[in-house]
Amino acid sequence: MPITSRDREILRLAVPAFGALVAEPLFLLADYAIVGHGLGTTAVGALGVAGTVLTTLVNLCVFLAYGTTASVARQTGAGHHERAMRHGVDGIWLALAIGAALIAVVWPLAPQVVDLFGAAPEQAEQAVTYLRISLIGTPAMLVVLAGTGVLRGLQDTVTPLAVAAGSFALNAVLNAWFVLVLDWGIAGSAWGTVLAQTLGAAVYVAVVVRGARRLGVPLRPHPAGIRQAGTAGFALLIRTVCLRVVLLVAMMIATRMGQAELAAYAIATQVWTMLAFALDAIAIAGQAITGRALGAGDVTATRAATRRMVAWGVWSGAVLAVLVLAARPLLPGVFDADPLVTEQLLAVLWPVALFQPICGVVFVLDGVLIGAGDQRYLAWAGVWTTLAYLPAAAFASGLDIVALWCALGVWMVARLVTLARRAAGSAWLVVGA
Repeated sequence: MPITSRDREILRLAVPAFGALVAEPLFLLADYAIVGHGLGTTAVGALGVAGTVLTTLVNLCVFLAYGTTASVARQTGAGHHERAMRHGVDGIWLALAIGAALIAVVWPLAPQVVDLFGAAPEQAEQAVTYLRISLIGTPAMLVVLAGTGVLRGLQDTVTPLAVAAGSFALNAVLNAWFVLVLDWGIAGSAWGTVLAQTLGAAVYVAVVVRGARRLGVPLRPHPAGIRQAGTAGFALLIRTVCLRVVLLVAMMIATRMGQAELAAYAIATQVWTMLAFALDAIAIAGQAITGRALGAGDVTATRAATRRMVAWGVWSGAVLAVLVLAARPLLPGVFDADPLVTEQLLAVLWPVALFQPICGVVFVLDGVLIGAGDQRYLAWAGVWTTLAYLPAAAFASGLDIVALWCALGVWMVARLVTLARRAAGSAWLVVGA
């Protein structure tokens, strides 16, 4: 596939975004590796349960990044730079408010939330410990989302890469020190992640404050703007709830299959998440490019960039599939998996790999429509694709985790159909600020 000027624009945004996005699942992959070596299979399963809850809470708020990227990019394309930065400041305040609310609500309910997964008593106790400590870092995690959205909307994906790389390095060092040296157990893993995320959030706040002052944008809370940001993100919240329902149902089914199955599924999920974030790098470019182009009123450029990014998604997915199959024999050793976990993990990595080209197209089209502000359609599409998944998951629950992963493949195919149909039309091509 020859490289064009449009490809270079996509790559300018996507390559740094790739590094930043991959750093996020690497946070948990590092946790799994350190916990697996230092604490064993029971702790890995507990981390899988608590990590799923925490990831669900944070990902429910992903509109802080996606919605902010779309609105800031559109305002930037229209030449309204002060309005773009105002959207960014409002997003930071909204992130802090939501983070505080999550701590207040989830902390006392942590044991009940963990019990929903049906984990063994020892796993449940460790999962509650990890979840409660990690909740302290929730406001910082959400500020990272909002700050990342601001910079992506401003067509800057390099700064998020630098912040993510620094946070990941600090996370790995702190986790190894707290768990393997100080022997803090699973609590040490949680504290390492909290501290790393807090430092990353502080960097984003400093960058946004500097940009706001340069443009003369007030830093105080703007209630109307915060409400507008929350309202605009509601449809994206529905979309995200549907995504998380699918993944939560899958985790609950895996939990009831046994400890070895749960540990293998938890590791495979983190591998899949890392791959998903890698493919999502092109989607991030799609959000930024689509928002800017439609803000400037250029429908032709939007269409052309979409076609090119879909091609990149297909090829990237194919490459990742090959890489997973090549690394498949080595992955159990990375997590110090016991023989039962190894057997399950080696089996489930086949469908993880084979669905990657489909994932590549799905993530690109999702990003393009988010960048266009087509959140209402994405919310409805999320509902229908979840309904397509649930019967497949129910059937897989009586089989094994390979069947469970194939049910997730049914979900991805359903998403491909709904997104491709929408992208082929013109209803999402709304121009202007």
